Amino acid sequence: MVNGVLWRLRTGAPWRDLPDRFGPWQTVYERFARWEADGTWARLLEHVQVRDDAVGQVEWTVSVDSTVNRAHQHAVGARKKGM
Repeated sequence: MVNGVLWRLRTGAPWRDLPDRFGPWQTVYERFARWEADGTWARLLEHVQVRDDAVGQVEWTVSVDSTVNRAHQHAVGARKKGM
């Protein structure tokens, strides 16, 4: 079940495309959703981060995205309807 969730998250595929070797996709999704709702995934991630950070295996890097989105040149100063 966990491998099915990890496969789905890694590939980005829809739940319905989950390979049969992981069992029925509905079962895997329901367990994933239940664990997400009760905080199990967050606790697992925290446990792994704390454990790996204690032995120096975590590299804490901050990444800043400076992407700028602009309107198309013809969209600037367009008249509004009724004006």
